[in-house]
Amino acid sequence: MPHHQDDIKKLAPKDFPEALREIPEPPKELYLRGALPDPKKYYYLAVVGSRKYTGYGRDATERIVSGLKGYPICIVSGLAMGIDGIAHRSALDNGLPTVAIPGSGLDDKVIYPRAHLNLAREIVENGGALVSEYEPDLHAAPWTFPQRNRLMAGMSQGTLVIEAEEKSGTLITARLALDYNRNVFAVPGSIFSATSKGTNKLIRQGATPITTAEELLQELGFIEEKFSKTEEKTLDLTLYTREEQEILILLDEPCSREDILASISLSSAEALSTLTVLEIKGVIREKMGKFERVI
Repeated sequence: MPHHQDDIKKLAPKDFPEALREIPEPPKELYLRGALPDPKKYYYLAVVGSRKYTGYGRDATERIVSGLKGYPICIVSGLAMGIDGIAHRSALDNGLPTVAIPGSGLDDKVIYPRAHLNLAREIVENGGALVSEYEPDLHAAPWTFPQRNRLMAGMSQGTLVIEAEEKSGTLITARLALDYNRNVFAVPGSIFSATSKGTNKLIRQGATPITTAEELLQELGFIEEKFSKTEEKTLDLTLYTREEQEILILLDEPCSREDILASISLSSAEALSTLTVLEIKGVIREKMGKFERVI
């Protein structure tokens, strides 16, 4: 079924996502194909990166986006070749809504890049949207991309940069996100990789480094950090040696070193080396002259 102009709605500024109305130069009008997921129910996360991506960038994008499955997160990107396309595809594969902001109008005849025309259609068919401030039949041009980057940064509450060279459109999006007081996250990369120079620089400038979906979900407030004070941890004695078990059972109450040595069957040397091992493992700690269990 061909998609014609009549699928494309023109939004008045009052119907823009609120976050987009707040930016210094909001668009005068917006064209929409599909439906925007409710910004009150979804966290809009821009996932952007290099067109010249590496296998590392592809794997990082797929791993992180797939780890967001089941959370109310909408993936926003630019429909470009490279990391953008991978982010949209991963969102679709994992049942996350996604919004694409191409550097062109939204008519099928001009959607850019051409290779992503079917991806664009699939985004709309799966409850996502295509958004542009350009007339539906406007072709992409060099100036349209930097301008659309501000929509990605403006519409999203956070921006995750996966791979970026030192001078790239991706960094423009990240800088705009910082200007708009949005969260900026970056995936660190190899110091030898040109496509990680930009992300590593962003981290140096204060972007939050992200290496897993779990870290991102913690940063966004969807999950609590593991081992937070509120979680009750139980001690599984089967994980420890007989010597370690003997000390751990004794440490139901904090004990001084002398008390421990006097109360167990181990020689002093054995007892002291076992205490050291348990401290290194992070199971016990010494506090004010007494040993206590951390778990």
